[in-house]
Amino acid sequence: MMEKLEQYNEKSSVYLAYLGGYQTIWANHVFNPSSKLQTFNKGKKNIELAVKNAPDNFEIRYIRFSVQKNAPAFLGYNNHLKEDKDFLVKNKKNINSDFVQKNIETLLK
Repeated sequence: MMEKLEQYNEKSSVYLAYLGGYQTIWANHVFNPSSKLQTFNKGKKNIELAVKNAPDNFEIRYIRFSVQKNAPAFLGYNNHLKEDKDFLVKNKKNINSDFVQKNIETLLK
């Protein structure tokens, strides 16, 4: 599945963020420690590229915040937590879905 996602031609910023999120989660299931770190770093790179290309996209910032909040501290991928949390708090009023609002509130706790 990972290969199919990586070969998909759609490279929008939102797609890259979701691909990156998937890669960081998939790293938990990789057995070889070197491959595990490589997979996580690939995901991190895709998320950061997505944020760079669309810094005001709520969905992308939500993905990065979620990954950084749940990533093990020793990986050092937590340098945008405050920035993303502030962005999400400031912009959550623009979300119309009660379900998404509830998920955001849960994640921000």
